[in-house]
Amino acid sequence: MSSLSTHRLDYKPELPQQLLDVQLLHLTPFMIEKQIDPAVQACFPMTASQPILHFKTGENVQPETHCLKVGVLFSGGQAPGGHNVISGLLDGLKKINPASELIGFIDGPAGVIKNCFVVLNEESIAPYRNQGGFNLIGSGRDKIETDAQFQAVEKTLRDHQLDALVIIGGDDSNTNAALLAEYCSGKGIRTAIIGVPKTIDGDLKNEFIETSFGFDTASKIYSEFIGNLAIDALSAKKYYFFVKLMGRSASHLTLECALQTHVNLALIGEEVASKNLSLRAVVGEVANLICQRDQQGKNYGVILVPEGLLEFIPECSQMIGELNHLSETIEKEKLSPDKVVQLLTSTSSQCFLMLPLEIQKQLLIDRDPHGNIQLSKIETERLLIDLVRVELDRRRKEGGYHGKFNPQPLFYGYEGRSGLPSNFDCKYCYALGHVAALLVNHRATGYLCCLRKLAQSAKLWEPFGIPIVKLLHFEMKKGKLSPVIKKQLVDLNSPAFKAFEKERSTWQMADDYRCPGPIQFEGTEEITDSITFVLTLDSRD
Repeated sequence: MSSLSTHRLDYKPELPQQLLDVQLLHLTPFMIEKQIDPAVQACFPMTASQPILHFKTGENVQPETHCLKVGVLFSGGQAPGGHNVISGLLDGLKKINPASELIGFIDGPAGVIKNCFVVLNEESIAPYRNQGGFNLIGSGRDKIETDAQFQAVEKTLRDHQLDALVIIGGDDSNTNAALLAEYCSGKGIRTAIIGVPKTIDGDLKNEFIETSFGFDTASKIYSEFIGNLAIDALSAKKYYFFVKLMGRSASHLTLECALQTHVNLALIGEEVASKNLSLRAVVGEVANLICQRDQQGKNYGVILVPEGLLEFIPECSQMIGELNHLSETIEKEKLSPDKVVQLLTSTSSQCFLMLPLEIQKQLLIDRDPHGNIQLSKIETERLLIDLVRVELDRRRKEGGYHGKFNPQPLFYGYEGRSGLPSNFDCKYCYALGHVAALLVNHRATGYLCCLRKLAQSAKLWEPFGIPIVKLLHFEMKKGKLSPVIKKQLVDLNSPAFKAFEKERSTWQMADDYRCPGPIQFEGTEEITDSITFVLTLDSRD
């Protein structure tokens, strides 16, 4: 371990005041006026009517001291802080009863299906406290979907006589947790299924979940890199950095990094969709910025691009849908781009023909197991560069542009998923682990661990549990309607976006770059315990 990693082992995350005496907390059911889709309710007859659970300290509460046996797994991509969820879960279980046991299933849901596990105790967890990654037990993207898989999981749960299974994952993983909770309830299985909200993309949020863990750390890591690039651009005065950021379904990371660094242009996918902008219009916006800066003698800058930009452009989204529909034909007949374009509608064919040949080929070749285009593999930043270059060449010929265009493409993705978690994520995850232990102790199945008032001091955070079913709606998946947790897009009316909207015209022309620097673990609370701009702004009354 590095000196810093070793030093971080000694960090003691502050717990919310309400979680200091977990034995003395009792449940307070709280019904809300939130209508559940009748179709969703019909799919979850055992768990749909459950209330929100708050935890309160009672004066005459008899301590709950059950000896508990719990399983835990990571599901999906990594997010900083996951190990602290497990350490918080273990510590919480031991506070309830020192004889409680925790086992970790290896490589995600596949570990439960195959009953592949390892015993987790203080000795095995100690080297992972406050560390990044999911390497303690690994993760995986398997889903528990088929009858055979549900039966295999049932056997594992019964064989271990687990009181609960804690699933640490994003929207898809927690949707799977809701389905598993319903299955277990219907089968009379004693195991409670509990979810923990995880994703660096920031799209697992709603009126109950203020932020998912990992978003704080990832956005700070990316913002450090972007701030460094901005200062480099200002120093060399000859490069345009096009930076693609993770977030296929939402632009939360792009918005947060823009607020952190004051880049010249940040494309917010949700705004592109709301304005019904064409690909040509998006390219024109970037080209306009470059031309305007050239008039001031500035042939440099930083432009942020969300990973899922193409899906937000209506004509591109339509084209992608048509290509997905044609996937079997394209693969079977090995169609070339010039043949494929003949099968598309007029709008989609025009969009397809705008794309460079290499991107056209990527759209036809890179497919997931279901035949859909893997947009995460499309180099959107390079696509924009190519199209902007063509547009600038056109303007140059017409006398409207005289500058030098030296673009540099970058993609910040995996760099942010497993870094040393910030103090916020260390505390948030450790507290989520304790909330999971409380829900386990009260046999609350089908619940998601939550904390509110996250913009305040950690000691004031308030724990509660939300029934996952209350977050579900129906979407088309693999050709059929399926219950899923709705991804939260950037709210264009939110205080965070409005703050960005107010300042961005200034950032376009002025070199008002802000360099946040690396995540700090020592020093004043102002720099060690800072939280994201999005959480700060959107939490204000």
